[in-house]
Amino acid sequence: MKKVIYPGTFDPVTFGHIDIIKRAAELFDSVQVTVAINPSKKPLFTVEERVDLLKKSLKGFNKVSVDSFDGLVVDHAHKVGATGIIRGLRAVSDFEYEFQMATMNRRLDADIETAFVMAREDYTFVSSRFIREISSMGGDVSTLVPSPVLKHLQKAFNQS
Repeated sequence: MKKVIYPGTFDPVTFGHIDIIKRAAELFDSVQVTVAINPSKKPLFTVEERVDLLKKSLKGFNKVSVDSFDGLVVDHAHKVGATGIIRGLRAVSDFEYEFQMATMNRRLDADIETAFVMAREDYTFVSSRFIREISSMGGDVSTLVPSPVLKHLQKAFNQS
């Protein structure tokens, strides 16, 4: 059985993330979406909120589960029995960072492979950072995030 993890901050999860998850589930037997606890980032939502939003947004997805992790992604991959890591690419600008991360992960553990999935054209401009910024200023992000996320964003920014 080929199990992969899809690690990320998911602050918040977007339709771009969900597209990557859906396509990864078509390629692999099991996808573990893993919310990273990264002390260098200051997320809008707690880890628990991000896990909950992912679970709500991925209801009905077969072969997909959600958890969180703290530490090295390759260690988490081993812990959950994954043989690979999925990473999404939106643009060439993503590639350099993702390539460096994949190379470092390979150096840490040569048994864990990284597979890149290109974002669909509809989502190449979508990032969680833009979603937070637009939402904080009252902009409409309803076509970019699932409804549970939209409601949570509106609550976070005191919008109706």
